[in-house]
Amino acid sequence: MLPLELRDLCFAINGNTIIDRISVQIEDGPRTIILGPNGAGKSVLMRLCHGLLKPTSGTVAWTGRRPNRRSGGQAMVFQRPVMLRRSALRNVMYGLKLAGVSRTECELRAHDVLDAVGLSHVAHHPARVLSGGEQQRLALARAWALGPEVLFLDEPTANLDPGAAREIESIIGAIHASGAKIIMTTHNLGQARRLGDEILFINQGRLTERSSADRFFREPASAEATAFLRGELP
Repeated sequence: MLPLELRDLCFAINGNTIIDRISVQIEDGPRTIILGPNGAGKSVLMRLCHGLLKPTSGTVAWTGRRPNRRSGGQAMVFQRPVMLRRSALRNVMYGLKLAGVSRTECELRAHDVLDAVGLSHVAHHPARVLSGGEQQRLALARAWALGPEVLFLDEPTANLDPGAAREIESIIGAIHASGAKIIMTTHNLGQARRLGDEILFINQGRLTERSSADRFFREPASAEATAFLRGELP
């Protein structure tokens, strides 16, 4: 399936370039964190990779078998997850049903994953009455139940308090340990240090730096990344 190769990827709206000629190959294994200032194009880049947006030019190519969203090969969790008008359990089961999993297996797998994210006690509660942190854990459970090979995460803790954010980080670590490739955006530098193995830094739609997380935070190679880490870019 992987690597995921972006070739001269561009995306523009009404003549405004959001993503500008990004070329990079993302390999299996390391957790990839996409960093950059506000408006850099991080979320748009994620949506292009996931196939939710079509490039203006350039390509998004899976070198191996392309992971299908419907079958669970790739999944994405957003900053503000959409909860279906049903219980937490049936939110998870719905995605499994779409993937062609039998009803019995759906229920078993849904219970297992709700237990893994600490939501067994609210399995039969309406998803929309859960707290923000619980809804984000449910969104992760919904994605994890599909056994994704690639999981895209777009600012998954942006609206959460520190305690809830740490719970989400723990779940992300468990999903990574289960074999899923994590590709994630965050504005939280501490979180990027904790969760990241490699950093892609973009600014004004361009990829300006790629390095290991340790090297990026210790010795950024680009002036833009240096300014960002100093808080000189928003």
